[in-house]
Amino acid sequence: MELIGLVSFFIVGISLIVVLITHRARRRRTEEDLCTSEQRYMLALAGATDGLWDWDIRSGAVFFSDRFMEILGYSPGEFPGTMDSFLSRLHPEDASSTRAAMERLLKERVPFKMEFRLRKKSGEYLWFLARAQAVWDAKGNATRMSGWIQDITEKKKSELNLKAAVMEISELKTKLEAEKAYLQEEIKFQYNHDNIIGQSEGLAYVLYKVEQIAPTDTIVLILGETGTGKELVARAIHSLSLRKDRALVKINCATLPSNLIESELFGHERGAFTGAHARRLGRFEVAHGATLFLDEIGELPLELQPKLLRVIQNGEFERLGSSRTVKVDVRIIAATNRNMEEEVSKGRFREDLWFRLNVFPITVPPLRERVKDIPLLVAFYVDKTSKRLGKSIEIIPTGVMDALKNYHWPGNVRELENVIERAVLNSSGPKLRLVDELKKEHKDLTTALKPLRDIEREYIVRVLEQTNWKVSGKNGAAEILGLDRSTLRARMRKLGIRKPPTPA
Repeated sequence: MELIGLVSFFIVGISLIVVLITHRARRRRTEEDLCTSEQRYMLALAGATDGLWDWDIRSGAVFFSDRFMEILGYSPGEFPGTMDSFLSRLHPEDASSTRAAMERLLKERVPFKMEFRLRKKSGEYLWFLARAQAVWDAKGNATRMSGWIQDITEKKKSELNLKAAVMEISELKTKLEAEKAYLQEEIKFQYNHDNIIGQSEGLAYVLYKVEQIAPTDTIVLILGETGTGKELVARAIHSLSLRKDRALVKINCATLPSNLIESELFGHERGAFTGAHARRLGRFEVAHGATLFLDEIGELPLELQPKLLRVIQNGEFERLGSSRTVKVDVRIIAATNRNMEEEVSKGRFREDLWFRLNVFPITVPPLRERVKDIPLLVAFYVDKTSKRLGKSIEIIPTGVMDALKNYHWPGNVRELENVIERAVLNSSGPKLRLVDELKKEHKDLTTALKPLRDIEREYIVRVLEQTNWKVSGKNGAAEILGLDRSTLRARMRKLGIRKPPTPA
């Protein structure tokens, strides 16, 4: 029995030894396989065409492939095997978002896919597309993170260039739409002349100066009384300039409230003020590459004059509600019927702005000094108005022409056009018949000492009294003076003209 027990114990012992040897052999093979697998993995990392990295979170060690270091301009051994060495090379604008994405992968298992910039050894930043995946243990703790980076710098440059091009096209589209809207408004406007008409010496000198200055980009200041055709002179300068292929952009500084002139000139952003529901380009941006005509520049509010001076000097400004500087290339032509030296002396106009505008002044003579031109102008307006009204006026009696030539024309060419239109309307036959009673001026206006402002005020009041203070409408003061209704009201406010109270 003892012998049998010994044999059994020996057999069990042998079996245990065999099992142990077998287990050790299997574990050795597993370790060898794992080692071989890891070697193959590391070899795959080292030979990859993209930049690969592998982070052992527990030890903190990071393996970077040769290609990874080559992309960033480092030789093997120069790039420290730590995660900080990678993170410290992130572009400052991309660092926080990249770190946050890595945290989300490790804690929330959110897939990692990012575009970021890394700094090369030379200091240059390159764009990369990166993906990463993590490994977790049985307890849910991240033990490893591996990923790759692909150089997308050229692709990113193309995207950014495309984006810039789209933005540029969008801006050009906005400018073209603004210019189109401006031109549509201009089409509705009827000009006094199709051409500047006359052969007097005074007008010939004006046209000589127009031809002299038109080919340059010099600022021009056109001076003259109301209704003398200052805008026509501005258009003539523009049409002979190198900018003639673009529209002449115009703004009348006297017809807009002071709180709107800045927006009209320089534009505004959405929300810049109450009612600004969308961004709008100002006349300076619409006139980029063209000519801007600032009519009635003497009426520009004093608080806006420094901003205009800056545009003239530097070609730059900011839209209302924006801090972004806009640069423009605009040729400026300004006009006024005011005595600007007097405006400067009274503090109503900045002296430095006046000096900047008064580079090349052109004075348009009043119609009373262009008597030789009156027959030509009368013939032009009679023909133009007759065709429009479907009439045939073939004879202008000598008495009518003498009356027209002897009148002093305080409203100048604009008043003449209105007088002729009323005459054509009331002529039933082929002869022109005047309706207006044109009285000779008893005072010699050339020697009168009254300022132009007072003369203008007296004439407007006289016309208002004749129309029983009817400003607009048929036979109203605005029609007689040849002014737009809003322009006349603006002039009345400037000159302090008010309808007298009705007697009780």
